[in-house]
Parts: sequence; structure tokens; C-alpha cells
Amino acid sequence: MSLAPDSTERLARARADLRMGVPVIVDGAGLMLAAETLTLDRLQAVRDLYPAVALTDWRAKTLKVAAYDGDVARIALPADAGGDWVRALADPADDLRHPMKGPLRGLRDGSAVLARAAVALCKSARLLPAAVIAPLDDAAGFAVQHGLTVVNADDAMTPAVATLSRVTGARLPMAVSDAGRLHVFRPDDGAEEHYAVEIGNPNRDAPVLARLHSACFTGDLLDSLKCDCGPQLRGALAQMGAEGAGVLLYLNQEGRGIGLANKMRAYALQDQGFDTVEANHRLGFHDDERDFRIGAAILSQLGFSAVRLLTNNPAKIARMRDSGIDVTERVPLRVGENVHNHAYLATKVAKSGHLL
Repeated sequence: MSLAPDSTERLARARADLRMGVPVIVDGAGLMLAAETLTLDRLQAVRDLYPAVALTDWRAKTLKVAAYDGDVARIALPADAGGDWVRALADPADDLRHPMKGPLRGLRDGSAVLARAAVALCKSARLLPAAVIAPLDDAAGFAVQHGLTVVNADDAMTPAVATLSRVTGARLPMAVSDAGRLHVFRPDDGAEEHYAVEIGNPNRDAPVLARLHSACFTGDLLDSLKCDCGPQLRGALAQMGAEGAGVLLYLNQEGRGIGLANKMRAYALQDQGFDTVEANHRLGFHDDERDFRIGAAILSQLGFSAVRLLTNNPAKIARMRDSGIDVTERVPLRVGENVHNHAYLATKVAKSGHLL
């Protein structure tokens, strides 16, 4: 039996390395460093490797530079560029104060595999989706020489769906119901744990009242008025308590899957006048980076095959059905509108197709 890490475990190592500013090797392609955690010392160490900066097409569009590779762009790194220059390409915080970043030269020759893998790894590490990349003729040898983690490009770009294991569960009396249970599920890819809250004793042979709720630190814990997440969480639990049965899946996919730090960056952009979707795009993300297959997997492990889904989001319904969970009814959940989030909710309807 081999003690070496498998591909999933190597990806987990790579995400941790990138968050600490350590380079990662993409096998057969080259080296990458996350732009967000880049240090001047490490940037100087790769100068002679002819590095470039990899960005998403969304971020490239904001910077007015061509994404010749379609979904990603490769930007030539000037010889005198420092870490601040790289981070300015990645982070839109000062775009309005300093709109001219260029001239920027987009690269179009050669493979874009390294750029795609680098952007995908940064996203999965909950970092800004931008990286310094450098092709290498002998990537594996370079990794051995410097003790760096090596990942497969295909694994980085299209990682396998994580296998979830129930770790534990226990009775949890709650305000909405004395008969509550909390289950903890851990993915095998080193990512965040997810939770299932059972109310009562739901019948596994009938559609269960269910909600897929993505974690929202600001809304769920701080009662933020910028979103409707906290009222949705409490409203869903209250409805389950009133009916005597239900299951709420609390998925740790903060900020539509971009992480709390990037969500706060998006909030800062909203203060500059951009809506939710525009802010995500300026950061380099899609409208929504969440993976609702996680919810379907937890429901299946708990023995549920059909749900009455508490949601205003058609994408959740589609993903449940694609993942083998029968959605027999959409149960609307319209709560929490206020003067601070009216525009946010309107954007959900206009740009994300929510049914409000």
C-alpha cells in the first residue's frame, strides 16, 4: 500500500500552499504563484522564467485587455513590475482611483493550460482568481529541486466531486423544535465541513421540506441588512418547526462560493456603485461559484430522495434534479426585504433569475 498522497490530497496541499504564498507546480506545464499572497522575494526568484499573469476573462474585460484564450487571459509581466503591480491587476479595489494599469499586453501564443489550472486552483483556495505563471520544460524536476507540491492540470481544472462522509451527529433541541438533530459531513478534499439540521423525524418515504442554505457570516450571525440570508435561515427553520419535520442543509459556501474575504471585497465594490453580479465579475468570478451537488449528496446519505424545496432560486431546483433528487414542489421563501437590500434583491431577479 502506498503512503503517497493521491490526486485529491495533492490538490488540498496545493490550496494550502497557495494561501501561504508557496508556489505550486502544474505537472507538464509549469509553476504558479497566487497573486494575492505573492511576495517580492518569490517574484524575484522566478524573473528569469519569463513569467506572466493569469486572469479570468471577467477580470480581463474590466482591465480592457483581450482574453485570447477565451475563459482566461495571459498578461505579459514587465521586467520592472513588482508585487503591487501584480496585485493591482488581480484586485479591483483601486480600479476607479487608478484606472490605467497598462499598457497591458495579452499573450496569445502557446498553451493556456497552465493559466486555466492556476486560476482554478486560486478559486478553490478562496483567493482572488489570478496568478503569476511560468512555463517550465522540466516541471517535475523543478518541483523535486525546490520541494514543491505537484498537481495534475486536468485535476486542477476539473476536480472530482468530493466524497462526503458523515462524521457525527447528535440531538440538538432548538427554539423552533425540541426534536432537532445536527449532522456533520466532511469532504475528502480537505475543504470546509457542511452541516445537516433535522427537525423532527422526517419521513424518508415522502418528500421532505428542505432548504439548501449557503453560509452567510454577515447575515446569519450579524443580522446584516445587505442581504436576506439571515431571515431566510430563520424563516426556513421556523416553517419546518411549524410543520413538525424538515431538513436544512447548511453549506459552507460563503459569498456564493467565493469565500468571506472575497465577499467583503465585493461589498466594497458595491459601495462604489456596482451591483452584486458586477462586483463578482470585476473580481474575476462568475455570478455564482457554488456547487449544489454537495447538498444533493448529503440528502442522499440521509436517506432522502424527494424534497419540497424552500427556495427562490431555480438553479437549486435544476441541480437537485440533475443530481437525482426529485423536487416535487418549490416552496417560496420571501422574507427579509428592507431599504438596504432592495437593490440586491432586484439584481437577484434581473440577473440571477430568482423568483421573488
